[in-house]
Amino acid sequence: MDDGNSTKKTITLFGLIMMIFTAIFGFANTTVAYEQMGLASIIWYVFAAVFFFLPAGFMMAEYGSAFNEAKGGIYSWIEGAVGPKIAFTGTFIWLASWEVWLVSTSTKVWIPLSTFFVGHDGTQSWGMFGLSATQVIGILGLLWIMFVTFFASLGMDKISKVSSVGGILTIALNGIFFLLSLILLFTSGFHSAEPITGLDTFIHSANPAFASPIGMISFVVYAIFAYGGMESVGAVTDSMKHPKRDFPRGVLISAGVIAVTYSLTILMWGISTNWNQILGKSNVNLGNITYVMMSNLGYQFADSIGWSHAAAITTGEWLARFTGFDMFILYMGSFFVLVYSPLKSFIMGTPKDFWPERVTKLNKHGMPANAMWMQAGFVGIMILLIAFGGRNAKQLYNVLTLMANVSTTIPYLFLVGAYPFFNINDKIEKPYLFYKNRKAMWAVSIVSFVVLALAVIFTVIQPIIEHAYSDAFWTVIGPIVFGAIALILYGNYDRKQKAKKAKDSVLD
Repeated sequence: MDDGNSTKKTITLFGLIMMIFTAIFGFANTTVAYEQMGLASIIWYVFAAVFFFLPAGFMMAEYGSAFNEAKGGIYSWIEGAVGPKIAFTGTFIWLASWEVWLVSTSTKVWIPLSTFFVGHDGTQSWGMFGLSATQVIGILGLLWIMFVTFFASLGMDKISKVSSVGGILTIALNGIFFLLSLILLFTSGFHSAEPITGLDTFIHSANPAFASPIGMISFVVYAIFAYGGMESVGAVTDSMKHPKRDFPRGVLISAGVIAVTYSLTILMWGISTNWNQILGKSNVNLGNITYVMMSNLGYQFADSIGWSHAAAITTGEWLARFTGFDMFILYMGSFFVLVYSPLKSFIMGTPKDFWPERVTKLNKHGMPANAMWMQAGFVGIMILLIAFGGRNAKQLYNVLTLMANVSTTIPYLFLVGAYPFFNINDKIEKPYLFYKNRKAMWAVSIVSFVVLALAVIFTVIQPIIEHAYSDAFWTVIGPIVFGAIALILYGNYDRKQKAKKAKDSVLD
């Protein structure tokens, strides 16, 4: 019988790459990017990769190899660089944003599953037993979070396996997409559905809503957010077989593959999708766009090789179904990582005497199961409140979403801001060091920090520009409220520790 305090070393290099790929790469991000900016989105995805994703990836590779036995993930990284108070505040804000993500996505996960079964989003007609569709989806969301928590609490090997399946299916989806797109390009005589008229096609948005400078900047913010999630796997280093060697490798391989795949995928969408003909229609929205574009790809492919109109429609429908199934498994993989990793980073990284013993206790699989079930209870209650609470609950959900928008980016500011202090601290053993030149390190850190800070600032000022002052208020107040709660909690803990030390010194 395991004593519950050890962690099994089960994650290989391939397993880590699949976890990172599952947590970060979103096939749907490419369809949304194409809808918002057309082929002009590529240059901004490259910009976000060069000035944020790759530099941050190198930094996290260094953090991960230096603190390879740390159970606290990004909490341990920030604490090792700049101290516990800042680490506690940054990680608490980060955790709060992921809790909101769990609440919102527990209900969205049913859209791809519905698409798999009926060929389109049928969730709005799921009413039964006198309950509305919203209430049925709320109950399903509660059951979903309980299901994921139960299986994730059985150990890292279960999380790694689900993430690997999600990663492999994503690669399969991309493989099918690339293969059909290339065949379509060949059969059409190398003519793309979206006309390419020189460099202008890759600079100016096909979508009038994103043609202005403000629209472009708002898309840059979106492109940066599309690369988010790398830090969520920071808590798995103590479960890796060879963390010092494989964590940096996994981060760097994943970062390179994801950056290239995003840009190539957006480019390939132009082969099958004419923006004005397919995306300029009123029935296409951000919720169904991925399935609309994949269905269109299937139809165009079948039509190009001479199949009948009926066969082409059927091909498109089944491609949409497969995409729905793939997206459902990908959601599941993300949930298995995110229901565990952010929580573990926080409770296992913070001082052990901060929490009641029951919260930090690990089960026989090395998982903080009690804390995970407490989280499931909180998320489940929020899901039901929003599903059954009527209009006021919808407003609460919108407020929570707005509060989480900036909060998801705050940890990157902490990680990038703390990095130079980590790099120059010679007391920290660093098995892997990418930024060896101090001047280059400072330059990269400052540029990445400024890019992130501008993204956060614009996320705040955009609703002000659009005169949505209520949205602006809640967007600003999110990290302030979460940060204030963190500072109050840490301040109480710090006072108790000082009082305890004073009492012990008197007794001595």
